[in-house]
Amino acid sequence: MVDADQTFVIVGGGLAGAKAAETLRAEGFTGRVILICDERDHPYERPALSKGYLLGKEERDTVFVHEPAWYARNDIELHLGQTVDAIDRTARTVRFGEDGTVVRYDKLLLATGAEPRRLDVPGTDLAGVHHLRRLAHAERLKGVLASLGRDNGHLVIAGAGWIGLEIAAAARQYGAEVTVVEPEPTPLHGVLGPELGMIFAELHREHGVRFRFGVRLTEIIGQDGMVLAARTDDGEEHPAHDVLAAIGAAPRVSLAEAAGLELADRSGGGGVLVDESLRSSDPDIYVAGDAAAFPHALFGTRLRVEHWANALNGGPAAARAMLGREVVYDRVPYFFSDQYDLGMEYSGWAPPGSYDQVVIRGDAGKREFIAFWLSEGRVLAGMNVNVWDVTEHVQKLIRSRAEVDTEALADPHVPLETLVP
Repeated sequence: MVDADQTFVIVGGGLAGAKAAETLRAEGFTGRVILICDERDHPYERPALSKGYLLGKEERDTVFVHEPAWYARNDIELHLGQTVDAIDRTARTVRFGEDGTVVRYDKLLLATGAEPRRLDVPGTDLAGVHHLRRLAHAERLKGVLASLGRDNGHLVIAGAGWIGLEIAAAARQYGAEVTVVEPEPTPLHGVLGPELGMIFAELHREHGVRFRFGVRLTEIIGQDGMVLAARTDDGEEHPAHDVLAAIGAAPRVSLAEAAGLELADRSGGGGVLVDESLRSSDPDIYVAGDAAAFPHALFGTRLRVEHWANALNGGPAAARAMLGREVVYDRVPYFFSDQYDLGMEYSGWAPPGSYDQVVIRGDAGKREFIAFWLSEGRVLAGMNVNVWDVTEHVQKLIRSRAEVDTEALADPHVPLETLVP
C-alpha cells in the first residue's frame, strides 16, 4: 500500500528514470512514485536502436525496461507522452501535461537525458534527413535502410562516432551504399585518438563504406522535398537518397536551467552540476543519466557520460541518495559496441591529451586485442576487441592507479589479474 505522506517525482522515462523507480520500491520506499515520460512508449533501453533492433535481430518488445504491467503492479504512477514545463523549487512542485497538472514533490529526480545535435546547414528540412535517439526514429530508419538496400540507394552519414559507425554497419548489412563524412582525421577520434581510430576505418572500408575525413557537410541538396546529394566543404557532392546526422548529443538541461539549477560549462560537455551523490545545487533535486555532470575522484575531473551503463547505474544511485543513503557515484565509465563481426567493450576515460602511451595486448591486425591508454605508467582506460570476460580486470587496473609493467601488460600470456596490486 502506498503511503501518500511522501512523493518522489522522476522526470524522464528512459533507462535511468525507470531503474530509479525500480530501486525506490526495492529499497522499501512506500510513498508515491510518479514517473513522467515525454514519449508515448514505455521506458526502454537505447543500445538496440542502433544495433540488434535496427538490424531486425531483436523484436521491438525486447527493448523495454519492464513489461507494461510492472508499473501498476509496483504502484508507479506512469504518465506517458507528458512533458514537464516548469519546476517551482519554492513550492516544490512540477507542472506537466496539456492540462497543466501540478504535483508536489518531496524529492525530485531529473533523468531528462540528451537529444541529438542538429545539423546547421541548408536542406535539413528535407524528408530524407534523419536522427537516431528514440524508438520511433529507429523504426523509421529501419524501413529506410531496408528500402535503400533493395534499391541500391545511398546513405550519407555526418559523423564517425559510435552511432554513426553502428548505423553504417547496419546500412551495409541491408545492402545500402554508405558514405561517412567526418571532420576529424579518424573515426572515434575524440574517444580513441588516432592510434585506434584507423582500425575502425579499415573495418568499415572492408565492408564497402566510403570515408571522407577532414571535411564537413555544408549543404543537403534536394528536389521536390527529397534528398538528392550532400555537399562538403571541399566542394564535392556525394550522391544521397537519405542523410543521417550523427554528430553527437546535447544534454537536455532547459528545465533545470529555467529552475535556476547550477549548470556545468558547455565547453566541458555541459549538463547539470551535481555532487558525488548526484544531488544538484538544490538539496531536494537529483540528476542521473546523460544530463548529470558529476565529480569523479578517480579521474580528477567532472564527467558527463552518455552511455547505457551510466543510466543503468546512475538511476539506482540517485534513488538511494534520495532515500538518504550514503552514496558516492564513482563507477568507471563503460560502453560497448557491435559492428559487423567486431564486438568491443571500453572502460575508463582517456580523451586525447590525457595519455602518453597506448599499449596493445594481442593482435590488432586480426582485431583480437586489448588496448590500454596510460599516463605515467598508470592505466586510464582499456578497450577489449573480440576478447571477452576481461572487463572486471581492466576496471580493477584502472581503479588501482598503480604503475604497471608495460611489457607484462602487452603480453597475452601474463594473466591480467596478476597485474592488479
